[in-house]
Amino acid sequence: MVMLKKFKTTQEQWGGSSDVIDHWLNKRQQLIVEYCKLAALQPCATKAAVTELPSPDELKFFCEELVDYISEGHFKIYDMVMNKWQATGFHATDEINQTYAEIVETTDPLLNFNDRYADVSEDDDMETLDDDLSEVGELLESRFETEDQLIQLIADSLSIPPGA
Repeated sequence: MVMLKKFKTTQEQWGGSSDVIDHWLNKRQQLIVEYCKLAALQPCATKAAVTELPSPDELKFFCEELVDYISEGHFKIYDMVMNKWQATGFHATDEINQTYAEIVETTDPLLNFNDRYADVSEDDDMETLDDDLSEVGELLESRFETEDQLIQLIADSLSIPPGA
């Protein structure tokens, strides 16, 4: 799966560079694992092999992980990164602000998935779940890629002393 390969590359590039980034990557890994479980994506599995819908409990757990990741990103990790960054004398550039805004654009569609599936029961119609999961996968890939760009922008800016 592309998402896992990209994650491994990101982890190799940024893992160990900062406690904040390590925490962020660990939360991302948890979310990816839960997404893969929910979507029944094994390295060699095909969609045709998947015949059973996830249980309401499995959907609820994924939705909790998704909301936790989004919330932690917006209210903890981004703030921690920005605070650490600003403590060194830097200020957000237009490019950093624009990249963050692109991350924010994925939030509502992801939360819409949560709103739809967090409290489903066995009797609820989940006819569009496959399509909705596919959309969530695409949104997560886009979000992760943009988060990686933000990490790169911040790392690049920190490599240049203020006023240089």
